[in-house]
Amino acid sequence: MTVNESAVRGAEDFVAGMRAILPLIAAVVPVGLVFGAVSATKGLSALEATLMSALVFAGGSQFVAMDIWTHPASWTGLGFAALLVNVRHVLLSASIGQKMQAFSTQQKYAAMLFLADELWAMAEMKARDARLTPAWFAGIVAPFYLAWVVSSLAGAIGGAFLGDPALIGLDFAFPAVFIVLIMNFWQGRRTGAVLFASAIAAISVKSMADGAWYIAAGALAGLAVAAVSGAKKEEAS
Repeated sequence: MTVNESAVRGAEDFVAGMRAILPLIAAVVPVGLVFGAVSATKGLSALEATLMSALVFAGGSQFVAMDIWTHPASWTGLGFAALLVNVRHVLLSASIGQKMQAFSTQQKYAAMLFLADELWAMAEMKARDARLTPAWFAGIVAPFYLAWVVSSLAGAIGGAFLGDPALIGLDFAFPAVFIVLIMNFWQGRRTGAVLFASAIAAISVKSMADGAWYIAAGALAGLAVAAVSGAKKEEAS
């Protein structure tokens, strides 16, 4: 393949990635607006909220940070909460990393910096049907990242006028995105059992302990059930 042909193929993959992520852009914008609005109620400026979205780029940990935000902020508490929320990225990166044969080492590291739940799910679905390329991955990352940062800015600016996001239903945008993603990975009873175990563990711990421990509890319970069901499936086969 010549240099020109490679460039054309890369451009085509990039555009294909952008097209694939467009439906999720419509879902991430309300979430970004909610984050910006919540950050405004916590006393963050529009610049601070935007920088958090641009540099942290982790919706779950950003929302948890806002939930426990105080003045002055406890950096130890915020850092530990973010670690608990984002520890799942160890599993996400290990999973998708096995499908990145077309990526150089540097490209893999760069891709992991922009790994989000939605982008991981899209990349996993792509890898099931075709070869995952750096250009395609960049195509899903670029508009998603831009939408998240810009919507966070808009939410922070309009937070004073928006009021409580829950009153107009925007607070449900975040879980709605994950419900859609889960359905794309549905594998019958096994998936249902994992979700049920995660939900019970998370709800139980949330009712008994403060902080983000419920996230770790839900993840560990889901992993345990998935491991047991996987072992039973291998024995049966």
